[in-house]
Amino acid sequence: MASKASSETRPAGGRAEIPSLPQLGTTWYEHGARYWLRRAWIAFGLLVVSALLVFFSLSLYDGFTSEWWPAARTAADWVQIAGSCIAVVWGWLKQRRDHRAGLLDPPGPLDSASARRDHNRRTPGLVAAGRGLLLVLAPVMPMVAAWCVGWFLAHLTVREYPSEVGARRWLEAQKGRSGTFRR
Repeated sequence: MASKASSETRPAGGRAEIPSLPQLGTTWYEHGARYWLRRAWIAFGLLVVSALLVFFSLSLYDGFTSEWWPAARTAADWVQIAGSCIAVVWGWLKQRRDHRAGLLDPPGPLDSASARRDHNRRTPGLVAAGRGLLLVLAPVMPMVAAWCVGWFLAHLTVREYPSEVGARRWLEAQKGRSGTFRR
């Protein structure tokens, strides 16, 4: 028989322990200063990634269109501007819909950790596949970057992540049975 995971065991006294969530740890429970510092750090990281993505995509697009006729390049630039404005809104709306769906069926603490592990396992393959796509996406990379920026901004402006809601519901179910253990 396999041994229980540390998150499945209860401390002495029969009280449920506050689960640790990916990136937030146990700070999500009280929403204190440490929680907001972690959220600010996540926001800073996503803003840095957004800035690098936009810089990279604009440089790639500039290199792709640098040999075009001036009239064709001007037309392409205006298409990129209009498409990027639409893509920012589309990315924002996509993230908000995903967030709303996540709040309707939030993951529990173990599901959040499992999803994080699965994401980390898939990332190297996605990066390798993405390198090949860059050549195909070069003409529309600014719009792709704008979509990502919209998605990131919507992700940063939510009050609570679905993983927090799921962990809170899980903890309330445990608390109803045995009380809550604070570290």
